[in-house]
Order: sequence, then C-alpha cells, then structure tokens
Amino acid sequence: MNLTIYHLKTCDSCRKIIKEIKGKGLDYTAIDVRKTPLNASTISELLEAFGPDKLLNKRSTTWRGLSDSEKNSANDNAIKLLQTYPTLMKRPVIKSDKALTLGVKDAAQHF
Repeated sequence: MNLTIYHLKTCDSCRKIIKEIKGKGLDYTAIDVRKTPLNASTISELLEAFGPDKLLNKRSTTWRGLSDSEKNSANDNAIKLLQTYPTLMKRPVIKSDKALTLGVKDAAQHF
C-alpha cells in the first residue's frame, strides 16, 4: 500500500504521523503543501470528501489574517483560498487505496 500525505514540514501533527508511518515501514509520498501547492482537481477531491467546514482551518493564523470578505466567501471560494493560502488546509491529509482521512485521529485507518 502506498500512502500520499499532504502536510506542512513545520506541523507537529504531520511530523508525528510521518514518523509513525516510517516506523511501520510503509511506503509513502509526502507532499509539503507550502512547497508544492495543490492543484484545483486535488483540492476539489478533498472538498468533496470533507467539505469546506472541515478542510479549512478556521482557527489558524492564516485564517485570522484573511480579510472579512475572504472569510465570508470562504465556502464558495475554498479552492481559490487553498491555492492562494495552502497553510489554510487542516492537516495531515492522508490518501491511500483504503481511505482518505483528515487529521491525526483518523490516520490509523491507513495502518
């Protein structure tokens, strides 16, 4: 099984999951969304799976820095926001042939 992990290099939760995956000897591809922003198709897939309310991290520093108009239209413009501000995505997102999960709590579904 190959896993794809969408993460941020500086995210403690992401580092924890990657360490756990390495420890289990699983194959994975790690994509730092800051260095390699997600394309519209991938973001669309994630939004379909989780919805904007779960995928957008509305408690983040990035969210607090958005203008009121960006916040008010966030659900309708989630793809554009996540392309412009990749750190706005909750993480880690883990994709495998078995599941697509968001956050540390659900990551165990992949092992």
